[in-house]
Amino acid sequence: MEMIKQASKRWGAIIGTLTVLAATGCSRGQGKTQAGPPAAPVTVATAVQKDVPVVVNAIGSVHAYSTVQVKSQVDGQLARVGFKQGDEVQKDQLIFTIDPRPFDAALAQAQGFLDRDTASLKSAEADWQRTKELENTKAMSPSAVDQARAKADSLRATVAADVAAIDNAKLQLAYCYIRSPIDGRIGLLLVNEGNIVKNTDSVLATINQLRPIYVDFSVPEQELPRIRRHMSQGSLGVEASIPDDSGKPSVGKLAVLNNTVDQTTGTIVLRGEFPNEDEKLWPGQFVNVTLTLTVEHNTVAVPSEAIQVGQSGQYVFVVKSDKTAEMRPVVVGRSVGGDTVIEKGLGPGEFVVTDGQLRVLPGGKVEIKSGLQGK
Repeated sequence: MEMIKQASKRWGAIIGTLTVLAATGCSRGQGKTQAGPPAAPVTVATAVQKDVPVVVNAIGSVHAYSTVQVKSQVDGQLARVGFKQGDEVQKDQLIFTIDPRPFDAALAQAQGFLDRDTASLKSAEADWQRTKELENTKAMSPSAVDQARAKADSLRATVAADVAAIDNAKLQLAYCYIRSPIDGRIGLLLVNEGNIVKNTDSVLATINQLRPIYVDFSVPEQELPRIRRHMSQGSLGVEASIPDDSGKPSVGKLAVLNNTVDQTTGTIVLRGEFPNEDEKLWPGQFVNVTLTLTVEHNTVAVPSEAIQVGQSGQYVFVVKSDKTAEMRPVVVGRSVGGDTVIEKGLGPGEFVVTDGQLRVLPGGKVEIKSGLQGK
C-alpha cells in the first residue's frame, strides 16, 4: 500500500513538470511571428513597344540563276582545257579546245572547190555570151545556145553550194573553240584532255551562275490570298539564313509566285532572288526563309519564354514595384525572332518573368537576379 502511494506521488510530479514545460513552450511560441516563403529568384525582361514585321516562315532550297551543261558540237579529240576546276569563268572565255586540224583541212578543201567551180563558171558564162551573139545566125543552132545557158546556170548553182560549204566548214571550225556562254562558276572537269568527244554526247563540265541566285520555297495554299494581296501593294522582301550560321541572313526580294498549287501537298512554290555578291548562298543548300508581308507598328512584345500556359489559357508573371509577382492572363499573337506579340493584357514598360517561373507564386515575393533586369 505504501509503495502504491509513492508511485502515485512520482507520476504526479512528472505530469506537473510536463504541464509547466508545455505552458512555457506555448508562451514562447506566442511571442514569435510566422515566417513566409522565401523570395523566388527570377530573371525579368521589359515589355517593349516596337514595330513587328508580319512574316511567313518556310524551308527553301538554293538554285543557280542559270545552269549550262557544256557539250561539244563536233566530234574530235579534246586538245586543251582552259580552266581550273571550281574557277569563276567569264562569258565568252575559252574553256575547251577540240583539235581543229581536221576542220582546217575541211575548210581548205571547201575553198579549193569554190575556186575551181568559180573558174569554170566564168568560162561557161563567156561561152554562153558568145553563143548568144550568134543565136540569130545559122552558125549556131538553138540547142547549142540552150546547152551553153544550162551549163552556166548549173555552175552558178555549184558555186553557191560551194559558198554554203565554206560557211559550214567555218562554223564547224568555230565549234572547236568552246567558250563560256555565261558568267558563273565552273564545276568538276568530267572529260580529260586527250579523250575523243562526240557531238552533244558527253557533258564536259557544268557552269552555274551564282550572282544573282534563286531560293525556292513552298508555303501552304491558305497563305496565297494574303501573299497576293501584299504583292499587289509592292515588292516583298525575303531573307534566307543558313541553319546553325550566326551571321546575318542574305536579303533579297520575291521574284516569282508559281502559277499553280500542288494538289498533292497543298502548297505553292515561291521564288526569291538574291544578289549573292558574297556567294554565301550555294546551289543545293537548304535554308530558312522569311517572307516579310508588311510591318505592324507600335505593338507590345515580350520574349517568348515569358509566355506560360495554364488551365485558363496563356499568362505571364508581371513583377510589380513592390517586388511581388502578379499572374496576368494575356492574349498572344504571332512570334517573330524570339519575341511574341501581346495583343491584350500587357502594357509597354512592365516587367515580366522570363526564367524561374516554377518557383513563383501569385502574389509572392521575387528576387530579380543582378544584372539581368530589362531587355
